[in-house]
Amino acid sequence: MVGVKIKKVEADESGMRLDRWFKVYYPDVGFGYLQKLLRSGQIRVDGGRVKNNVRLVVGQSIRVPPLLIDKEDSVPVINKIICGQDAEVILKDMLLYEDSKIFVFNKPAGLAVQGGSGLTRHVDSMLEVWRNKKGEKPRLVHRIDRETSGVLVVARSRGAAQALTAAFRARETKKTYWALVRGVPRKKQDKISTWMVREITEQGDKMRVCEHRQPDSNHAVSYYRVLDTRGKALSWLEMEPYTGRTHQLRVHAAYMNHPIIGDSKYFFSDSNWELPGGMQNRLHLHARRIRIPHPSGGILDITAPLPPHMLQSFNLFAFNESDGSTE
Repeated sequence: MVGVKIKKVEADESGMRLDRWFKVYYPDVGFGYLQKLLRSGQIRVDGGRVKNNVRLVVGQSIRVPPLLIDKEDSVPVINKIICGQDAEVILKDMLLYEDSKIFVFNKPAGLAVQGGSGLTRHVDSMLEVWRNKKGEKPRLVHRIDRETSGVLVVARSRGAAQALTAAFRARETKKTYWALVRGVPRKKQDKISTWMVREITEQGDKMRVCEHRQPDSNHAVSYYRVLDTRGKALSWLEMEPYTGRTHQLRVHAAYMNHPIIGDSKYFFSDSNWELPGGMQNRLHLHARRIRIPHPSGGILDITAPLPPHMLQSFNLFAFNESDGSTE
């Protein structure tokens, strides 16, 4: 037990419910105990009695009485089975950029961003090791497929997450992907606009192009540009998703009849095409670059190096990475 504390509401906590604020700072305080403290007036905001659902305003003072819990300001224990002892080492190895608001990682191919059926290791679980002094875990603000490598932006606070999420929803971000695909598109650059719907197959959930406005479907728009080719067998594409549908670029590449190399869900080979020798049969799709408004102002512009299997393919076909630079 400790004495009374007075805490100020910080800028990124404005609009947060009081009960949520307590959950962040005092995770061991149960709902029933919190209600008792509020009813008795032991917890006050700017000197007045309040209810648990009141929305906080920056600069307000919160009176926190002595709390009958085992450990004040405790942080939830990390589940080491899920996070693994080496989670921090992996995160540091992936880290491309950090400041007080944002982490940017270069996610390797094969590592899931979030949990799913049978998954015990993913970025979201590993972020437990980087909770801040308030007990806040860094927040995901977008996703990339498990087998896709590249840029992944993570917010370090609630306020940063709100700003970044709003930027994604308003399509104020620009995401650039690199892909190696089968064959050579007829047009050097083009827009792909389709409707897509989810379907259940023997391979699991997949997306497919469907009729205009089919029930449960979503509109998907992508852009591509051919950066280089090797004969008629292979192309290096720069791809930009305008919308953010599941597997969008993979589906759109297959829809053009130029599927992404190594795509186990959407690549259907024909008798005239074989995987070139020395090329790994892994998904050749990489989130190369992101430009996004920074929560503190200005534009964050980050580029991620190629994963080992794509770098091997680039060397094999003598593709020059500088040919893919964009302004």
